Amino acid sequence: MSVKPGLEGVVAAETKISHVDGERGRLIYRGHRAEDLARTRSLEEVAFLLWNGVLPDSGERETIRREWASARVLPGYLKDLIVAIPREVEMTDVIRTAVSALGSASFEGPPTREQAIRIAAVLPTIIAFRRHHLAGSEPPEARSDLSHVAHYLYLLRGEVPSPAHVRALETYFVLTAEHGMNASTFAARVVTSTRSDLISAIVAAIGALKGPLHGGAPAGVESMLDEIGAEERIEPWIRKRLERNERLMGFGHRIYKTEDPRAAALREIAVRLAAGEPWFRLAVRVEEEALRLLGEYKPGRRIHTNVEYYAAAVFRAVGLPKELFTPTFICSRIVGWAAHAMEQAESNRLIRPDAVYIGPMPG
Repeated sequence: MSVKPGLEGVVAAETKISHVDGERGRLIYRGHRAEDLARTRSLEEVAFLLWNGVLPDSGERETIRREWASARVLPGYLKDLIVAIPREVEMTDVIRTAVSALGSASFEGPPTREQAIRIAAVLPTIIAFRRHHLAGSEPPEARSDLSHVAHYLYLLRGEVPSPAHVRALETYFVLTAEHGMNASTFAARVVTSTRSDLISAIVAAIGALKGPLHGGAPAGVESMLDEIGAEERIEPWIRKRLERNERLMGFGHRIYKTEDPRAAALREIAVRLAAGEPWFRLAVRVEEEALRLLGEYKPGRRIHTNVEYYAAAVFRAVGLPKELFTPTFICSRIVGWAAHAMEQAESNRLIRPDAVYIGPMPG
């Protein structure tokens, strides 16, 4: 029995949901390039594609809009719970607790699209309610006339966002909605394989996403840029980091051996939104210097810019604070988790890998 640390190279499932082609730099959602969908489609439409296998027609789009809008209101008991959580508890943990409290009784049986909408649509309301509570402000009432992403920004700001900001964040949501058998998706499939409910699968996935090696990278990128601060500090800062064999946030990916296609799409958005901003000029210069020095220090490694680098730029451009970076990732990736939970349940086999015992034996 061979041991595969991290399960690298182990195929655990067949899937029709997405294909991550690391060698050619492609991300495919059910036969469609993710970056093409990100330019023209809403998150709700892409969720429909990932959950049903086809894009919605014009009539279905209106039905989808109503379904998502009807699930945005936060129940009273959930508001009480969120208020009762201590202030020092970070937002990701608040989301995990609130999702768990949605209750498994009404989510019994195999995962369904309706269940997925009920969870996905309420996540922005959970985040915004907690944010306003901590700030001592009154959260705005949920609206039914805005798209999911526009509604998220509206709840946070209390005003309807600009179309440019909505399109920018929508692009991020679509590009990060799904990404194959990553750690959090695998966690969701493992829980589903036990015939547990969708709530439990999503809570497990959130726990996996919380880890800094998975969902915390965009915040790390912004911290890196803030620490560098000025163009004349770029090269010495990066050299010092690489000489310590420390990671540069926003560069390299376990799967992609060429440029992350999501990074290229987000770069286009960031350029349109923030090209004249000093911090964005710094981000571009850091990327250029980092790629040059990575080639010098790690020749032959094929390390490229990944999606987190320009996700941080887009988040900053639309005014999202650093503490909402990972919660926002949760709001997008819930779509992929639910898709995989549904697929796992369709042809289920309990996921139960072996382990090789290397401890002492009795005498």
